[in-house]
Amino acid sequence: MRKITLSNGNTVEVECLSCALTSGMIEPDGGVVVETEHFHAHQDVAYPIKGLIILASKRHIICFDELTEEEKLDYINLLTKIRKAQREVLGIEYVYYFYNEDTTHHFHTWMVPRYEWMYEFGRSVESVRPVLLHARNNMNDEENVKSVMEAIKLLTVELNK
Repeated sequence: MRKITLSNGNTVEVECLSCALTSGMIEPDGGVVVETEHFHAHQDVAYPIKGLIILASKRHIICFDELTEEEKLDYINLLTKIRKAQREVLGIEYVYYFYNEDTTHHFHTWMVPRYEWMYEFGRSVESVRPVLLHARNNMNDEENVKSVMEAIKLLTVELNK
């Protein structure tokens, strides 16, 4: 079991956070943004950044090459649908995508929006960790959390049309 601190400050103890989220054992703040037979998308529960979406496989796998043909099609279609909604509904111009196979969770892709305030931390992949920590440590105020929750609602409506 691992202890994980969520963006709201609560700590959960789970073997796999992805399994806990995709199975509904843990409800992400704001709920599920969109769900298909194979994937589950939600606002990242650890960092209060508007539009930071995690697209996770419901099946406990680690690598791209473990996806079935059906899952591959579902993944790319859902990824592009989410990205389009981020642009059209939230005005997000750029997104960094992250996927790593040595994770303690299972197969998931981070869709990290880039906002102007983030550029003070740099413009490369190395800037992402400081951005995430800044958000967790300095952006849990009521106004920002309200903004994140509103973004979740907007994306949810758009993605479930």
